Amino acid sequence: MTPDQSPLGKPAAYLEQYDASLLFPIARSNAREQIGIGARLPFFGTDIWNAYELSWLNARGKPQIAVATFYVPADSPNIVESKSFKLYLGSFAQTKFDSADIVRDTIRRDVSACCGATVSLHLYGPAEFGKLKLDELDGLSLDRLDLDTEVYQPDASLLKAALDEAPVEETLYSNLLKSNCPVTGQPDWGSVQIHYVGPQIDQASLLRYIISYRTHTGFHEQCVEKMFVDLLDACQPVKLAIYARYTRRGGLDINPFRTNFNLPMPDNLRTARQ
Repeated sequence: MTPDQSPLGKPAAYLEQYDASLLFPIARSNAREQIGIGARLPFFGTDIWNAYELSWLNARGKPQIAVATFYVPADSPNIVESKSFKLYLGSFAQTKFDSADIVRDTIRRDVSACCGATVSLHLYGPAEFGKLKLDELDGLSLDRLDLDTEVYQPDASLLKAALDEAPVEETLYSNLLKSNCPVTGQPDWGSVQIHYVGPQIDQASLLRYIISYRTHTGFHEQCVEKMFVDLLDACQPVKLAIYARYTRRGGLDINPFRTNFNLPMPDNLRTARQ
């Protein structure tokens, strides 16, 4: 299915009785083919989704609340279109369940079926809310650089690296990432962290490249994968990992992580803007 067939950008009824059919899959393959990614992926990783507006009724009719965290493997055939995800989670609001475990298992089953792969899910109940901490991305901030730029569509030719010098290992980040929803045109604000081993990347060129997504239309996952491919091609790192934290819309934030080497899963810590 394609985004224009989804409920995104269209009037929709907000149902409050559980309905798994609300979930709308979008194939990853179409966007990947556009940037030259075939069946053999140049990365692996996870999309971390956080849902802050999940509620249902217990068997006695009392409302229950939780924060849900989803881990969607990057090699799943599909992503879930975000508005359909919001509508689906909203459909739990007036539905009775005997336990939070049943809610968790129901959501995990439905979202896994939509993505075409096993999705991990954790529900944080109110007793655990205090464990959900804030933090910022590690590394050296690119935003400290004072520079001119006027390119606001992704342009890999902006990227430069010292290809004839000894390799380095660096972690860099920027809070200046912005792109737009490919259907509604709504802005998506984010932060991005880049860890690499290889020829030293010119930091000013990297910041200009990140800023160049400012008027680009693409889903969060697609933007991160395009960054990964462009950096791999232009700067030739031996190791590369990219992690983006996007601000929430409709109670959901989406945080794609892509890497071509083994390292721990990044902490799912909310940034201040999320």
